[in-house]
Amino acid sequence: MSAPTQTPGLRYPSNKKTIYDRNLNRSKNAELSRAAFAYLFVEMISYAQKNVKDISALEKRLNTQGYPLGLRLLDLLLSRSPSPLSSIRPTRIITLLQFIGNTLWRHLFARAADALERSESDAGQYMIFDNDPMVNSYISLPREMRGFNAAAYVAGVIEGFCDGAGFATFKEEVLEREEILNRGGG
Repeated sequence: MSAPTQTPGLRYPSNKKTIYDRNLNRSKNAELSRAAFAYLFVEMISYAQKNVKDISALEKRLNTQGYPLGLRLLDLLLSRSPSPLSSIRPTRIITLLQFIGNTLWRHLFARAADALERSESDAGQYMIFDNDPMVNSYISLPREMRGFNAAAYVAGVIEGFCDGAGFATFKEEVLEREEILNRGGG
């Protein structure tokens, strides 16, 4: 008995590839248009603005919205890394911050952060610089909200990312652990 012939249709596409042959990471290179991003982000801000009395409460709410995304992005970016060595979770502060400034920033904004600096006044404070933050460029604010910074959402993403990596946003225990590792212990 001969095998039945396969004709193109729903079950067997004409190119002989099924859904199982597709690349699982195919959406990794897909980009969201800036207009779609602007629309979604402005809607997120207007949603966060409901029942908020002042700017600091609005920024806190945006920070809270970004936190769960940061928790999930760590696992996603590590699982998508091309080499086994780069898929290891960062265990040092500087390594984690470089990962955030390069890999996370590229994933979120399609480019690396402009600079990473350590504060001279506070040893536990680091600053990631973005000279042209996309989250602030599409927002028009009324005069009474002049001090509002929409990058609070990105700060929430970074906070979730750090917490997911085991760096509880640089609490004293994390800084003590880093000092011990710098001295060659542990």
